[in-house]
Amino acid sequence: MKKERSKKYRVIQILRIISQALFFILFFYLLLQTHFPGKDYIRNVEIFFHFDPLIALTTIIAARAVFASFVFAAFTIILTFVFGRFACGWVCPLGSIHQFFSFIFKKSKLLKPKKIKNKLPTLKYYILILILVGAVFSLNLVGIMDPFSLLYRSFAVAVFPVLNHTFSNILSLLYQAEFYSVADPIAQFSATLDINPVFAQAFFIGSLFLAVMLLNMHRERFWCRYLCPLGALLGLFSRWNILKLTIDPKKCIECNLCTIHCETQANPFPNDEWKSSECIYCFTCSAICPTNAIQFPLRPGPEKIEKIDLSRRKLILTSLVSVIAAPFFRLSPKSARASEKLIRPPGALPEKQFLEKCVKCGECMKVCPTNAIQPVLTEAGPEGLWTPMLVPEIGYCEYYCSLCTQVCPTGALKELTVPEKTQVKIGTSWINKNRCIPWKFGDPCIVCEEHCPVSPKAIKLIKTEVNTPEGEIKTPLAPVIDTELCIGCGICENKCPVVDKPAIYVTSVGESRSDENQLKLDLISGSGGIY
Repeated sequence: MKKERSKKYRVIQILRIISQALFFILFFYLLLQTHFPGKDYIRNVEIFFHFDPLIALTTIIAARAVFASFVFAAFTIILTFVFGRFACGWVCPLGSIHQFFSFIFKKSKLLKPKKIKNKLPTLKYYILILILVGAVFSLNLVGIMDPFSLLYRSFAVAVFPVLNHTFSNILSLLYQAEFYSVADPIAQFSATLDINPVFAQAFFIGSLFLAVMLLNMHRERFWCRYLCPLGALLGLFSRWNILKLTIDPKKCIECNLCTIHCETQANPFPNDEWKSSECIYCFTCSAICPTNAIQFPLRPGPEKIEKIDLSRRKLILTSLVSVIAAPFFRLSPKSARASEKLIRPPGALPEKQFLEKCVKCGECMKVCPTNAIQPVLTEAGPEGLWTPMLVPEIGYCEYYCSLCTQVCPTGALKELTVPEKTQVKIGTSWINKNRCIPWKFGDPCIVCEEHCPVSPKAIKLIKTEVNTPEGEIKTPLAPVIDTELCIGCGICENKCPVVDKPAIYVTSVGESRSDENQLKLDLISGSGGIY
């Protein structure tokens, strides 16, 4: 039989690669634009999240509230109903990265495509069930595994800081070699990126991202095949799409190239084993078919498709695990008494509602102009992993900035205007007199008072007497905190000249968002006295 590959599907495959490149460039551009724009307000840099039906669904279930911007997610679902999982193959930037790494590994012979004999990959469906059942009990774990959250968080916290340090090292070498004509443009370009260089968990999050990429050496698009819960959700919707794979038995030579090179184990051959719920419409099978036997005609009528092979016992077990996980994740002392270091960004909802909505995407961390917002490790218990917190030793909350509240895709940070934000209290400052220069040594220092941005200032100076070891009495001006005026921005802690551990520090107590985490416990009056 004459061998002749389909030119039409090879062109379509090229168009798909172009589409992937354009959407990845858009993702990269929006992420680069997630920084201080030179004005008070920033818009639409988080738009990718609003088209994510998994984030929309879990947030709505966990928070029992509808976020208006998630109407765009319905658009993704409708298109998936009609055209199948095209978003995974044509749009998703994380999927594009996986395909790129798979291509590199194949070219370098580290990955050798072969026919997989195991059953339809179902792990991602169990992960999806785990996430959805957890959301029913207000446990929002979607941010750990959602592809957009994973990608944004990894780039913001690890990939971009690595690029920043790489630029710095290159610049250092160029300036040492006195190549100023080359170094100066690179320095200007690096400055325009405005990348936050320091994150507490950069190595951990970056290592996880690298591990996910290296899995492609084992199977092409390993994440998409076995782990992606969004792909599983779209797979459930895609089973009624109008694009159906057909194989002409007169042309097919049963070479199995289509199945061997299938990117997501949709099993194109034999035709009756093809899984539309796994197909991402990359058209690799039709493009490489040596006899042009594979076609994707439009068939709007219903077609019997083999059901996803999910074990009933495993479904029940997965659901039970999720039910048990909800209280288990909350068995933390942080739920009984607020962590002093858990200073949430301005606009954060009360902690319970905040955790129900936050998807750990890292948008607020990327946009913070002072690098103050960092990913949580243990400060909020297991449920709060990778959610944002303010770390004043690294950066401070800029007084006239509300950018973090504007880029939050789910409303976990309530959007605030700058005047509204200046009235929000995120914590309270305290002075350690045993470390404070005026209080301990009697030497003058007014750094914290000078930097305090509120008016009237929350840090005031009073004259005090200090006995030095030499027996001398000094009368410096020493700082004291007006806790009613302090908003907890952390600039005092950040600028304190005591190097290792600042003499002034901020804790979360007194935050506006909480009725419980206040400086003093409420005294309840009752009959017979005060209790």
